[in-house]
Amino acid sequence: MSWPDLAELSHHALDWLTTLFVFAIGVGVLAIVWMYFVDRLQTRSTIRRNFPVIGRFRFLFEHLGEFFRQYFFAMDREELPFNRAQRNWAYRAAKNVDNTVAFGSTRNIHATGSVLFLNCPYPTLDEDARAAAPLQFGPYCREPYVTASFINISGMSFGALSAPAVRALSRGARHAGCWMNTGEGGLSPYHLEGGCDLVFQIGTAKYGVRDMDGRLSDERLREIAAHPQVKMFEIKLSQGAKPGKGGILPAVKVSEEIARIRGIRAGHDSISPNRHPELHGEADLLDLVARVRDVTGIPVGLKLVIGSSDWLTRFTAEIHRRGIESAPDFITVDGAEGGTGAAPQPLIDMVGLPLREALPLLVDALHGSGLRDRIRVIASGKLMVPGQAAWALCLGADVVVTARGFMFALGCIQALQCNRNTCPTGVTTHDPRLQRGLVPADKALRVASYHRNLSHEIEIIAHSCGVASPRLLARHHAREVQENGRSVPLDQLFPLPTAAAVPLGSGGRPGP
Repeated sequence: MSWPDLAELSHHALDWLTTLFVFAIGVGVLAIVWMYFVDRLQTRSTIRRNFPVIGRFRFLFEHLGEFFRQYFFAMDREELPFNRAQRNWAYRAAKNVDNTVAFGSTRNIHATGSVLFLNCPYPTLDEDARAAAPLQFGPYCREPYVTASFINISGMSFGALSAPAVRALSRGARHAGCWMNTGEGGLSPYHLEGGCDLVFQIGTAKYGVRDMDGRLSDERLREIAAHPQVKMFEIKLSQGAKPGKGGILPAVKVSEEIARIRGIRAGHDSISPNRHPELHGEADLLDLVARVRDVTGIPVGLKLVIGSSDWLTRFTAEIHRRGIESAPDFITVDGAEGGTGAAPQPLIDMVGLPLREALPLLVDALHGSGLRDRIRVIASGKLMVPGQAAWALCLGADVVVTARGFMFALGCIQALQCNRNTCPTGVTTHDPRLQRGLVPADKALRVASYHRNLSHEIEIIAHSCGVASPRLLARHHAREVQENGRSVPLDQLFPLPTAAAVPLGSGGRPGP
């Protein structure tokens, strides 16, 4: 072949390669455009919906991270506030996919503080297992509340959460048959539209039940209680991440709608007082419980973080002086490890007792004063995987509530931007562009699946210990590893005090 022929052939090849390159670019552009619209229109993945095409890289990196983490990044059990193993369990539970693991646990069971459940040689057979028995709240109320769910949604207010997130939680709670706590931000239409049972939280600012001067309004209490979905009221004294500090909602998140529901000004920081101004002691606290219960006719409880505990003696003594019907119908004890959308770091890091100490302290105080059967105990504080929740039941909780577990079910990726209105998954932002990615109909199913799988795996632990239902778990069913490497039974580590005899007179009051 002559040189001119070779030159002509090379020229044709170059033209062909150029055409092929241009065609490939065109196909690539069309593929990106196609992926953009597919991602924008799909409803299963929040990240892809909010960040079309680019969001797909998250799943690629997440997949590759499984192979690279052991060399370069944190191991599955090293991250805080929730490690990768915990988050992945919640994601799989919410998606209702296989949650089994292989080869062995990555949890260091020899570490100080590790909890070990005690299996028995004759575990409960499936046919002998029992559903959780219904639990009654408020036996002295006009309308007591009865529920069988031992896992429920903890307080998260509309404002801290977006409207789509509240919608998804409300719908999911109805499917799951559990209750949803409104948080201190008042009752929104989004709480009601799902049809689930609701616990209305009264914070220190009385949002949703305040008059024009910010004081508790009997009229507003009746209006809230008139909704058949509102089953109980919870008076919040404090919460785990910020004991001694009221709720904080930055101005950027206080929209006109939120301001209207709360009864405050839009565009201004919503900062609650650090306590209820009218409460100066145990007598005032019981007066407030009685007032809300008398006005509404439904159960009333407290939410608090335990720090100093000497007041519990005065509190239980005042209850006995008035009669056990004067007691709150439940107490939600929140550990210092509890979460929030915004709080000063010193409070998050250093104030309040962790649930490990607070829960048995409260249960023992109620048991020793003869009030344990009267007052239901609800445990809160990072109880979002089966082992943690089962541990709380062992220590004496009647019910476990979690907020962040259900946030993971909504798609939360622990971006730690809850206070900035920039949450990339639409859970804690009021930016319509970012909210668009969270589709309530889809996420409601994940909320229900998470609740179902969490409840089921707690039941697995209970059955392994030889009891037929999770609420039958007790302190002798678990041990805790000590500094010397040996484990000690929880009933030795936290021995129950002798229950006080409570003589009752007429009307349930103590006798003379």
